[in-house]
Amino acid sequence: MRSMKTDVAYGDVNWSTLKTLIPFLTEFKTRMGLALLCLVMAKLASVGLPFILKHIVDDLDQSSEVGTALAIPLGLLLAYGTVRFSNVLFGELRDTLFGRITERAMRRVGLKVFRHLHALDLDFHLNRRTGGLSRDIERGTNGIAFLLRFMVFNIVPTLLEIVMVIGLLVWNYSVWFGVIVALAVVAYVAYSVVATEWRTRFVRQANQAESQTSTRSVDSLLNYETVKYFTNEKHEAEHYDRELQDWEKARRMNRLSVFALNGGQSFVIAVSMTAAMVLAAHEVTNQRMTLGDFVLINAFMMQIFMPLNFLGFVYREMKGSMANIESMFGLLKVEPKVTDIADAPELQVREGAIEFEQVQFGYHTDRSILNGVSFSVPARHKVAVVGSSGAGKSTLAKMLFRFYDADKGRVLIDGQDVSQVTQHSLRGAIGVVPQDTVLFNTSIFENVRYGRVDASDEEVWEAIRLAHLADFIRQLPKGEETVVGERGLKLSGGEKQRVAIARTILKRPPIIVFDEATSSLDSHSEQSILKAIEEISREQTSLVIAHRLSTIVDADNIVVLDQGRVVEQGNHEALLARGGHYAHLWELQQQEPLLPEEV
Repeated sequence: MRSMKTDVAYGDVNWSTLKTLIPFLTEFKTRMGLALLCLVMAKLASVGLPFILKHIVDDLDQSSEVGTALAIPLGLLLAYGTVRFSNVLFGELRDTLFGRITERAMRRVGLKVFRHLHALDLDFHLNRRTGGLSRDIERGTNGIAFLLRFMVFNIVPTLLEIVMVIGLLVWNYSVWFGVIVALAVVAYVAYSVVATEWRTRFVRQANQAESQTSTRSVDSLLNYETVKYFTNEKHEAEHYDRELQDWEKARRMNRLSVFALNGGQSFVIAVSMTAAMVLAAHEVTNQRMTLGDFVLINAFMMQIFMPLNFLGFVYREMKGSMANIESMFGLLKVEPKVTDIADAPELQVREGAIEFEQVQFGYHTDRSILNGVSFSVPARHKVAVVGSSGAGKSTLAKMLFRFYDADKGRVLIDGQDVSQVTQHSLRGAIGVVPQDTVLFNTSIFENVRYGRVDASDEEVWEAIRLAHLADFIRQLPKGEETVVGERGLKLSGGEKQRVAIARTILKRPPIIVFDEATSSLDSHSEQSILKAIEEISREQTSLVIAHRLSTIVDADNIVVLDQGRVVEQGNHEALLARGGHYAHLWELQQQEPLLPEEV
């Protein structure tokens, strides 16, 4: 479907997309004014050239003495060369000034899209294609650079220049004009090759900065749930903006090297054109050329170095850029399904009591996951939710965290409906140890610090100690500076869960949700961590989503779910004595063979 959309966009460009860029161009009003001033000065210099030529033609036509004919035109021709170079110089200064505006607009748009993606709901991110999303952003920002630089200042001039060159190419000139053009082209190409080799390193730096920016954005979006668990959207945006700042600096150096390249090329063109005009004047004075030839040579030399095929390239790339920009801005049009109400207050956690009140929810309309679930978690109590796979246990945790809104019913914290308070304050009050822990591609120490990004090193080490992670870290060759790999793939499941527990310990929220938090641990590690969890959660409200019933026998209340309904609840002994669903699950787990590490 995406490729079909792209094809349509390439064939039918939506020019209204340009309007969306206007607000991003107003940050540097002074620079914009200077760029426009340079544009006017370049145009004035360009308009002044025909007047200089007019005086040259008049002087050559009216002169009768050889000495006068040689002196006056040479002065005017030098003036012509100066004005010609000024014309190009002002154009380059204009592009250099406008380049900063372009890059800042790209930065602002990229950051806005990044923030918006973090503001979208979990359902969007579960259905997204991360690689395609990253390419949409990358191509869209690059498309902005192309459009603003080339379309605004180059397309219309190029059209006019090509029309003029086509009219002049039909004329034949003497061998000396060919020599001048040939030498100029050789010098132009030689300088371009040398200068391009010199600026290659700046291109590499810009590409490297771009790759780092892309890597950071993808890594952050892959860890979308972790960002939400610890309410670190602002931290992610700031980190991403720092990467964008490095990219902006690299692009600036790249742009300045382009200025040097284009400046040298322009100097070669200016010198060659001046030489051609001197020769043309000499030919006129010797009556071997007419004044009309002189004017035509001038027009030809003005256009001969312009890229004749540039317009086709620009137009083709422009259409692609428009499609890419449209795809990127299409992301901004995606509305999150979970939003704060107008003037939503912040959650005020006094005791930390949780209540699920007749909650009904389904991911799709044709299948209901929760069917009127009601139970409460008193303040500073530990309540466990158990049941078979697909019963809706983890969905309850997502409802509490407000990744989804209930179709019917309410989820309350201290009597406050979670759908009526800000998402940021809600998620700041809840710590989550998820079943599937994903980590950022950075050091294990920084992954723990993510639980509270402003925590001191001592606080991070204390969380590591309480999560029984210190011994493991000491065994690593690089210790706490060991990089865990993309999504934490260099660590085992149990090691990743300990990092997740350490994060939550560091956050110290009034409410903690454990979603199969010890599912990847052996019995020895599990008991150690359960003891640590018990120590830190004595003054906190705990909701435990459990598969292993042995981990929740000490719970104050155990809620048993079956097909999205509460079928039993009570403490461990009472549920066993009842002989219902819980007793059956307990009996089945007692019959399961021990894992190798538990023998």
